[in-house]
Amino acid sequence: MSKAMRQMLGQPGRVSVARGEARRDLASDESCGPPLEHPHTGSAKHMAGTGGLLEAALTRQNLHAAWKRVKANKGAAGVDGQGIEQTAQVLHQSWPDIRQALLAGSYRPKPVRKVLIPKPDGSQRELGIPTVTDRLIQQALLQVLQPLIDPTFSEHSHGFRPGRRAHDAVKAARAYVQSGKRVVVDVDLAKFFDRVNHDILIDRLKRRIDDAGVIRLIRAYLNAGIMDGGVVVDRHLGTPQGGPLSPLLANVLLDEVDKALEARGYNFARYADDCNVYVGSTKAGERVMAYLRRLYTGLKLQINEAKSAVASVFGRKFLGYALWVAKGKEVKCAVAKKALENFKARIRQLTRRSGGRSMAQVVEKLRPYLLGWKAYFGMAQTPKVWRELDEWLRHRLRAIQLRHWKRPKTIYRELKAMGASEDVAKQVAGNCHRWWRNSAMLLNSVLTIAYFDGLGLPRLS
Repeated sequence: MSKAMRQMLGQPGRVSVARGEARRDLASDESCGPPLEHPHTGSAKHMAGTGGLLEAALTRQNLHAAWKRVKANKGAAGVDGQGIEQTAQVLHQSWPDIRQALLAGSYRPKPVRKVLIPKPDGSQRELGIPTVTDRLIQQALLQVLQPLIDPTFSEHSHGFRPGRRAHDAVKAARAYVQSGKRVVVDVDLAKFFDRVNHDILIDRLKRRIDDAGVIRLIRAYLNAGIMDGGVVVDRHLGTPQGGPLSPLLANVLLDEVDKALEARGYNFARYADDCNVYVGSTKAGERVMAYLRRLYTGLKLQINEAKSAVASVFGRKFLGYALWVAKGKEVKCAVAKKALENFKARIRQLTRRSGGRSMAQVVEKLRPYLLGWKAYFGMAQTPKVWRELDEWLRHRLRAIQLRHWKRPKTIYRELKAMGASEDVAKQVAGNCHRWWRNSAMLLNSVLTIAYFDGLGLPRLS
């Protein structure tokens, strides 16, 4: 397959200057899950106003780097049903025609495949999964456009940008609060990715790049329909989450609000469509909220009034974090209550159908989520909360183990085999149907912390 891709990318055709080359970076911006942030998006650069960006995106080196990212992401197939391997074989034969169509402006992207992702609160997030071919083209475009456009964005924008992450936004928020800004204007946009106005977005994009071929292609991606239940639905608004270009286009549109806030000297942090402005009083906060309503209305976007508010910073969350004041009046970070609830809900979901699996298999399934969650919330300065989560998790796993053993005789036999005393084995086996309570007492002396460490269960504390 790799040989096929090398041959495909080496097909004769117009080759642009070396500025179209891209650095190797296996972090991915493409579909099937939240786009991963990465330190570099490629070295492909082009000066605004000179054109040729599309040719730069289609150089062999840039396409090769884009393919590595698409392949590393292992994303799902689009509406054509073709995965990574199948697409590689198809592109080996069809790429010259696709490339020619792209340069001629006649290429038409396929509709995206609608996928609903369950959220912890019971609602669903809609993703639009492009075909692997369209993800490759979008990724190649991103590697050329991002180095050109990203430096023009506000320093207060942290979402889906090279070298930036959610932790930077949270640190900025904590610094503002530490300086005395104890009131937050917490703004949440209602279905932002579904309501992006195409004409306004293209207009803002034209102000940053001067390449008719790129603009025409991005417009085609925006207008590509979405397949829902086997029926293609035309789309006149929105840039569905799932494609590599969506985060960059979102930042292009929302940067206008960032620059307006900067011009007035406000302290704020934005991550994608989550924006928090920090002020010194409720009255000032109300003025900022009114100003933001005007700005977003001008972009034909709508604030979610149910989730937005002017309030004390200590009663709100930002990107899953909450703030609190420790001794010495130091402002510190904590995991927000809702994020803790979501964590437990996800653990219950991952361990719900554990019958027939060994404890080692259950732990192996939990490891990726636990490690990712720990990495994201590593800034939280609440050791007690981490210890309590560890204890709760081990408690649940002990209860699962009892339910797996099920019968008193089995429980007794297994505990004895693990070195339990006669008394402990009998007592635990005698209370075998009280899973939760029984797993928090004598069983702790057999299924110890060291036991779970040996299975590779990550500790949060």
